[in-house]
Amino acid sequence: MKWPASLQARLGLFLGILLTVLWIAAASVTAVILRAEMDEVFDSALQETAQRLLPLAVVDIVGREEDGVTQHLGAIREHDELFTYIVRDAGDRILLQSHAADMAVFPDYDGPGFRQTATHRLYNEEALQGTVRITVAEPLGHRASVAREIQMGLGLPLLIVLPLALLAIVFAVKASLAPLRRFGERLDARNARDLSPVPGDDIPSEIAPVAATLNRLLARLKGSFDAERSFAANAAHELRTPLAGAIAQAQRLQSETGDTTARARAGEIEATLKRLTRLSERLMQLARAEGGQLRLDRCSDLRIVARLVVDDVARTGSPGRIALTLPEAPVMSDLDPDAFGILCRNLVENALRHGTDAAPVDVTLTQDGQLIVANDGPVLPRETLDRLTARFERADASGDGSGLGLAIVAAIADRIEGSLVLKSPRPGSSSGFEASLKLPTDDASPSLRAIGPAN
Repeated sequence: MKWPASLQARLGLFLGILLTVLWIAAASVTAVILRAEMDEVFDSALQETAQRLLPLAVVDIVGREEDGVTQHLGAIREHDELFTYIVRDAGDRILLQSHAADMAVFPDYDGPGFRQTATHRLYNEEALQGTVRITVAEPLGHRASVAREIQMGLGLPLLIVLPLALLAIVFAVKASLAPLRRFGERLDARNARDLSPVPGDDIPSEIAPVAATLNRLLARLKGSFDAERSFAANAAHELRTPLAGAIAQAQRLQSETGDTTARARAGEIEATLKRLTRLSERLMQLARAEGGQLRLDRCSDLRIVARLVVDDVARTGSPGRIALTLPEAPVMSDLDPDAFGILCRNLVENALRHGTDAAPVDVTLTQDGQLIVANDGPVLPRETLDRLTARFERADASGDGSGLGLAIVAAIADRIEGSLVLKSPRPGSSSGFEASLKLPTDDASPSLRAIGPAN
């Protein structure tokens, strides 16, 4: 027999089988004991009947005027005669018999005591020094009928009690395992970023060590991930100052040297250092997206953050290339303004870097919290779009992007229970890209859709 995989099914099946076997065994033993007690009671009744009838028969026989005459007792009214008897003398002549007595049932008298044939239980008794003898017979079928009734009385309730007991076992096992199911549901509801301990104070003590071990494992994993994010953030932060100094030295070298070759090499060094600076900034943003708290207990207007980000990006190198459209009413959200600024900046810079220079980048924030970033550019195939959210993945390997922009947006989307979807071409056009993010607002559940080219 193959046991089911479910612990609840195993316990219910095992307890059900055990209870059924025990009850059947108990009923069988009870039936055997009752049969023995029943035989004892019937034997006692058989003996009592013979000993009560014999003195009456002796008085009747002694008082007769004529010896050796067989007398039949008539029935007063119709009834089932379970006990039949005959009274004989020493010569086996029948002196008295009940009205339903069948002589074929009664064997020859062989002394007082109990006897049993294939069909009857008999008791012999005698008086007047053995000259008057009585034999009382009871059909064995009567005892068998009573035994069957007793067995039915013991067995029929089991047909009702057993199913009810099995249902009670199922409900009891289900109720006992409810804390374990709740623990599993809490664990299943966690996303990949939530490694906090799972509450399990109400689970059974037998399972508590497993829950404690799991929580300790989650704590170790959280510590490892926190250490990695902290290292990346600290390393990126510590690199900012020496990188800024190195860039300043490269710029000074360009301004002071008269050698054209040296000036060109200093320019290349400056460009490389700037790319390294942008990479360190992206690493800090990624650590912030993966480890920081992205939802706050207060709401802020996302229009203000979007305007600041777009103005800053346009001022630092893309004047006139960004068209910003904002609603008239505030767009209130509990999303951390810093997190929103990070994802907005990454999408806008991504669109500027990979879009056509002659076409503007359209940035739109709708009243229901949808951020749309669209640009013109070449169409990317579906398989390329599917891998752009991976870290350090770029659609254009020759570009100067860090390969982390869309990975950062995807991390933020995952933390706010959204998703990142890439589409090309942009809707309503045969080319370009569009990024559409549904942000959490005070009247909408958080979800996220982002569409854009490579980072």
